[in-house]
Amino acid sequence: MKKIIISILAFSLLSVAASADALKEKIIPMRERAKVMDDLLIHRLDTFVPELMRREGIDAWVIMSREYNEDPVLKTMLPATWLSARRRTVLIFLDHGPEKGVERLAAARYGVTDIFKGSWNPEEQPDQWQRIADILNEFDPKRIGLNYSDDWAHADGLVYSERRDFVNAIPDRLRTRLVSAERLSVGWLETRTEKEMEVYEHVMDVAHSIIAEGFSGKIVTPGVTTHEDLKWWYRQRVRDLGLTSWFHTTIESERSDASKKHIADNNLDPGVIYKGDHVHIDFGIAYLDLMTDTQQNAYVLRDGESDAPDILKEAHRKGNRLQDILTNHFQVGRTGNEILLLTREQSIAENIGPSIYSHPIGLHGHAAGTTIGMWDKQEGVPGSGDYPLHANTAYAIELTAYVDIPTWSSEPFKVKLEQDAFYDGETTNYINGRQTNYHIIDPKEGQPDEGKVKINN
Repeated sequence: MKKIIISILAFSLLSVAASADALKEKIIPMRERAKVMDDLLIHRLDTFVPELMRREGIDAWVIMSREYNEDPVLKTMLPATWLSARRRTVLIFLDHGPEKGVERLAAARYGVTDIFKGSWNPEEQPDQWQRIADILNEFDPKRIGLNYSDDWAHADGLVYSERRDFVNAIPDRLRTRLVSAERLSVGWLETRTEKEMEVYEHVMDVAHSIIAEGFSGKIVTPGVTTHEDLKWWYRQRVRDLGLTSWFHTTIESERSDASKKHIADNNLDPGVIYKGDHVHIDFGIAYLDLMTDTQQNAYVLRDGESDAPDILKEAHRKGNRLQDILTNHFQVGRTGNEILLLTREQSIAENIGPSIYSHPIGLHGHAAGTTIGMWDKQEGVPGSGDYPLHANTAYAIELTAYVDIPTWSSEPFKVKLEQDAFYDGETTNYINGRQTNYHIIDPKEGQPDEGKVKINN
């Protein structure tokens, strides 16, 4: 798999000169993506499921879904050529112990490629529920995990009718052994492998490259391009690259009091991007089964400027400092609420106004795992915020630093940052780096109007 990534990137570098779209050359073709995705999936199933089932004391894990109403966990276990469950797909994990390992079965009309062995023949046993009951009755597990949860939607994929029919089919003695697989599901979703992190670096490089491309005078015409124009440019660019967005891009400008007054006095449209704007983006793509969630900032040069003002650059550094304060409090076993409290106390002591709302990321954008604040819950998040931090997990380090800049604005300046990072149990490393300097939108870069974003009349 690593060779696939390297070969694609090498081809990209060789073809840049001849290509009209160097960024597109970074993207792995669909057929090659499937190989990468399935390799990652099999490695995760082989490596993590036995470890997690034993950690949580569950020796049978049953995940059931019907087509187009899939359990979020089940969807992450389907191979690249399966875009949904088929009819009713029931995945069963049976832990036979460290020597024999975990058996993977598909009690469904179809086996799930060779990843989950087909274990139901309707011609021999027409009743699918009875076949599932027979498998479990023969295995005789002590604890049967089902996906229901109060705290995580990702781990709450078992619907009422499926649970009803499953419970009615199994023997009485097994009904008393049903338990929530909540933490097993969260463990599966939150844990990142070494192989995944190699791929994640590539995914984040693509996301960062798209952001940088849009934050340019080649795309943005100050006084003409609107926030909505730029949002849709990003959305269209992602699709043109053969990728998808998992949320709609946000673009907004933060302005000095003087700029706001100029816009109001001259009856200008505040939805247009102007020189002197601090422009913020919130942007995320889905690629190779991994999600990105990134917030970065750009400055639009005024006439005679060659860089962002020093006061804004200093504010940005304080935003980076708030990131450091947060990640320095990461510790295995410490809950998200504990990390939130420690971060707020230290940042306030350093005269940085904190708003912390960081979350796990990986197979989902807003993923399962330790929640470290929400924008409207700075006192802590019940449930998911009480979950302990684990090693080998990834987080969107998302926050706002409020910095006083009286010469810019009477209100605190907001430095909104978000960057995906990997925590190995000791250190936190940003995936493909983090933003420490402004993107610069230079109006002089503007070439003839071709390719620029304009207002639709």
